[in-house]
Amino acid sequence: MKIIFSPCPNDTFIFHALVHGLVPGTPEFDVTYADIDVTNTLAEANDGADIMKISYAALPWIHKDYALIPCGGALGRGCGPLVLSNDSAAEPSSLSGKTVAVPSERSTAYLLFRLWAAQKIPGGVGKIIVMPFNEIMPAVRDGKVDAGLVIHEARFTYEAYSLTMLTDLGDWWEEDTGLPIPLGAIIAKKSLDLKAVERWIRKSVQYAWNNPEASRDYVMDHAQEMSPDVAKAHTDLYVNEFSEDLGKDGYAAVTSLLNRAADEGLVPKIDFSSLQIQK
Repeated sequence: MKIIFSPCPNDTFIFHALVHGLVPGTPEFDVTYADIDVTNTLAEANDGADIMKISYAALPWIHKDYALIPCGGALGRGCGPLVLSNDSAAEPSSLSGKTVAVPSERSTAYLLFRLWAAQKIPGGVGKIIVMPFNEIMPAVRDGKVDAGLVIHEARFTYEAYSLTMLTDLGDWWEEDTGLPIPLGAIIAKKSLDLKAVERWIRKSVQYAWNNPEASRDYVMDHAQEMSPDVAKAHTDLYVNEFSEDLGKDGYAAVTSLLNRAADEGLVPKIDFSSLQIQK
């Protein structure tokens, strides 16, 4: 069975047991590691794996043959994307008409940024430039763009680039909605036994929590030169109760994000029930 997820510590921590045969009754997995912007594109074209990690923001575009698995993904509180500037005196309103670098236009981070900007930036931003997330902070530091939208471990490292945080979009979202931030979703082809897939992934999450040292080498092998401390902070932040089960608040967060984004014309309207595993 083919599976694609990112090399980020939260994904390798969650899926370690599943792809190493430590969850009883699972098939052998053929693993591909890819950033979420790659998997978003594959899912939209129905050219991906049996199981994939994508952005929740990409759900309105995924092919009808995929379903949402309610575990293994990334939601949370206090883990939102950041908007950064190299001007310590900058304020959100100063981004009016300016150039902002973003890692993807099919990401929750981008939707949160656009929803926040609609509230906080008079007249809106000027130009949006998509670039690899690891290039954004250097571009902001060097003045190539006026601000940058960053994700993942950048929230732990941006000060090393002498950058200033204009806003934490997670804080804004939680204050505005009271809900967690929906970041990465796990989807699987509807032709599979989806209940079994859900069970396998949930058991892999539980194994990771019960045996936190078991995945250490695997996580660090794929951690893209991250320090062990940053990798652990990344995992601690993004692997939480919603990784085991979306639950009421998780589903509410996803529907709120996508409905609000659709109202702003950022994504197509979606029948969310068509993506859920039927009870």
